[in-house]
Amino acid sequence: MNSKVKTSDYGQGEASFSAAGGFEGIKQLVDAFYDAMETLPQAKHIRDMHNPDLTESRDKLTRFLTGWLGGPKLFSEKYGPIRIPVAHRHLDIGPAERDAWLACMQIAVNAQPYQQDFRDYLMTQLYVPAERSRNKD
Repeated sequence: MNSKVKTSDYGQGEASFSAAGGFEGIKQLVDAFYDAMETLPQAKHIRDMHNPDLTESRDKLTRFLTGWLGGPKLFSEKYGPIRIPVAHRHLDIGPAERDAWLACMQIAVNAQPYQQDFRDYLMTQLYVPAERSRNKD
């Protein structure tokens, strides 16, 4: 983690990517996220939407977040264009599923050695793709 990143720099260039610990830090975040999904009772429904083997899901989310946070565009290099609504349209995702996803992410974010201002920033920003995945009320 780069402790030199100022709050005002998040979202600019590689500042968020750096604050997240680069690729390895994001991989740790994603692993903690899916670990939370395995254990959080309100996340059982969204866990059941995934394949039993989470290897590809972990890879896709790690690659997505790497580029989304200003690092290399690893998702599109391997999987093609990012189309969040299209990728999730086969799933019933409403507010409860979105909120369960965000709850897992909050647990994962809290488990990382991030500065508190970056944790707050990241959770605010993560609401956007979570909401874009929603396709029902």
